[in-house]
Amino acid sequence: MTDGGRDEEAVRRLPHVPGFAQWPGSGAARQEGKALRERVPRSAHRELPRGAGRPDAVEAVERSNAGRLPELTPIRVGRMAASPFSFLRGAAGLMGHDLAATPVTGVGAQLCGDAHGANFGLYGDARGSLVIDLNDFDETIHGPWEWDVKRLAASLVLAGREAGADEDTCRAAAHDTVGSYRRTLRLLSKLPAADAWNAIADEELVSHADAKDLAGTLQRVSEKARRNTSARFAARSTEAVPDGENPSGRPMARRFVDAPPVLRRVPDAEAAAVAAALGEYLGTLPEDRLPLLARYAVHDVAFRVVGTGSVGTRSYVVLLLDHRGEPMVLQIKEARPSALLPYVRQAGFEVPAVAHEGRRVVLGQKRMQVVSDILLGWATVQGRPYQVRQFRNRKGSVDPVALAADQLDDYGRMTGALLARAHAHSVDPRLLSGYCGKGDELDEAVAEFAVAYADRTEEDHARLLAAVRGGRIAAELGV
Repeated sequence: MTDGGRDEEAVRRLPHVPGFAQWPGSGAARQEGKALRERVPRSAHRELPRGAGRPDAVEAVERSNAGRLPELTPIRVGRMAASPFSFLRGAAGLMGHDLAATPVTGVGAQLCGDAHGANFGLYGDARGSLVIDLNDFDETIHGPWEWDVKRLAASLVLAGREAGADEDTCRAAAHDTVGSYRRTLRLLSKLPAADAWNAIADEELVSHADAKDLAGTLQRVSEKARRNTSARFAARSTEAVPDGENPSGRPMARRFVDAPPVLRRVPDAEAAAVAAALGEYLGTLPEDRLPLLARYAVHDVAFRVVGTGSVGTRSYVVLLLDHRGEPMVLQIKEARPSALLPYVRQAGFEVPAVAHEGRRVVLGQKRMQVVSDILLGWATVQGRPYQVRQFRNRKGSVDPVALAADQLDDYGRMTGALLARAHAHSVDPRLLSGYCGKGDELDEAVAEFAVAYADRTEEDHARLLAAVRGGRIAAELGV
């Protein structure tokens, strides 16, 4: 006993607190993962069923155009028709239909939902340093972890084919992507929980993924990303306008300049509705962000076409200026229900009702990234849900189609590692690592799936291209 009368060797027994783990910990999670192999062998992931009721590729594109601005859907179709890889980028829902017929372990994770090779990239953190991670979350949803892995692997095969790599190189890239995912989970499963959460710092990523051939490309992308700022965009896309309310010598007001079809000014009433929605947006931010935005004035709103899969959705850029006339640009982008929603439910996963689709996107992004945009939020414009984020926040990306053959597998290993880290934020890495194992059985199976799915996507793209040439569906090419 101590002087205070307390037995130092006694263990205090506190009641379990919901939301925290039970003590003591055990190796049960890894064993549970291994046990899943009995029900769903890793080799089963090579399967690519045709799936009952699979829509024709053109029909699928037409369905996915529902609710979009009809004057912009030809641009979306034109971008999807550019190549099989581009078709895949715009066909997350069609791939969701196909994946719903494949084997799943039943283990859920927060999915990117659109984890193809072009949805990884660089962006700036609060201090202006560059971070590399997944960077598109329009389709994010809780669902089968395997789906993100398979979509990423298939995209690497398609990107390699478009770049002119031989078939062995393309298959090896898919194989190495899955291998890196598996090895990263194994690493994370062995680390203390807090270390695993933030593991694989960006400066260690190339070494961890054995992606040394990619180092020069990443350096060039980083240099370009540092110049990709709101100020640079505003300098190119806005003009100074007289403002009678400004005393002489004060900064000039600015407004966006029409650059159709990508950027266009909007009527006053529409601009006012977008600006008014920023009030709701402020309420979705942490309070410590509000003094920063209070130093900016809202000056103008324009409509801007974005992405491949997102073309036809409503998306605005909002010009903010501080007291010196320095700009910050926010993007207010329509948030539609995840294209994977019906297929995740078909795969047996419960998906709770979503109160606001913009909130779904923002929370999904924060659940997957190590560092997120400090101004992420959501708003409602004229009854439609939107996500809000910084625009041109030092963003940069590697174009997998432009990679040399000897860089493709490096890029696959890097993105596989990043995907594993992202999934490990919502599912115990010990569980997934237990299932994936030490050997390359899963790597081989998913690589076979990826090649088969790339073949299917090429067929789908050919049908879309034929429909465009035959006049069945309108497309605006090269925009």
